[in-house]
Amino acid sequence: MSSIKTECITNEGNRIGESPVWDEKESSLLYVDITGRKVCRWSSVSKQVQAISVDATVSSVALRKSGDYVITLGTKFATLKWKEQVVSTITQVDKDKPNTRFNDGKVDPAGRYFAGTMGEEIQPAVVERKQGALYTLFSDHSVVKHFDQVDISNGLDWSLDHKTFFYVDSLSYSVDAFDYDLQTGKIGNRRSMYKLEKEESIPDGMCIDTEGKLWVACYDGGRVIRLDPETGKRLQTVKLPVDKTTSCCFGGKDYSEMYVTSASDGMDKEHLARQPQAGRIFKITGLGVKGVPPYPFAG
Repeated sequence: MSSIKTECITNEGNRIGESPVWDEKESSLLYVDITGRKVCRWSSVSKQVQAISVDATVSSVALRKSGDYVITLGTKFATLKWKEQVVSTITQVDKDKPNTRFNDGKVDPAGRYFAGTMGEEIQPAVVERKQGALYTLFSDHSVVKHFDQVDISNGLDWSLDHKTFFYVDSLSYSVDAFDYDLQTGKIGNRRSMYKLEKEESIPDGMCIDTEGKLWVACYDGGRVIRLDPETGKRLQTVKLPVDKTTSCCFGGKDYSEMYVTSASDGMDKEHLARQPQAGRIFKITGLGVKGVPPYPFAG
């Protein structure tokens, strides 16, 4: 087993860092600060962060086939032109619900953008229940709603054979699996794949490695866990120096580095003094596995 090393790579803390995505073309890590209303890009070359401020909560970012990025902003799917710093709305969801917002999102192997919503947060991870839903934005900019009654729509990814969709609704404390149809983007036959243990706390963002195992960031658990979807067993735990670990992705030249986002919202002075790196971005090396490059949105 290689020795696992964790390092903090940013100086600034985010309020809610989320949605890390490796941009190979830019040798950079993209991520968002949801309540800080910023889309950020950390360069692995210059080690500097560039940020673009937006006018609403921004909860996920993804690559776009034609260049630049797509984001979930408030209850909108939107495009982001990085150089020009221009955001353009594609479409809006939850028009009948004034208090919801998008949360995590990710592009599927066919280039569709899956993203879910959640109710208003009274305080971090305390929400108006069952207000959210899971949506897909297709390349023609049409939207499908898969299901509603979601508390906090969160981590998502697809199996290596593209037959299973993995999904987290945080307050169910479960990582769920669905049958997934690559041709149509339809999902069905929902079942629980892994129930989190008490000290693991709340399941948040996740990603898959090239061995088909899932990595799940545990909010308030200060760790990422590696799960085997075949057996439903936890294989590994990697602890971080901050409690509010929010999401993870693989990146770097050969996708052998893991990047983990974190949050500081909801922490009092004393807690922040104990965890001064809260809200920063971490890089984990020496895991001995590689990740799957992100898929770009086809629209």
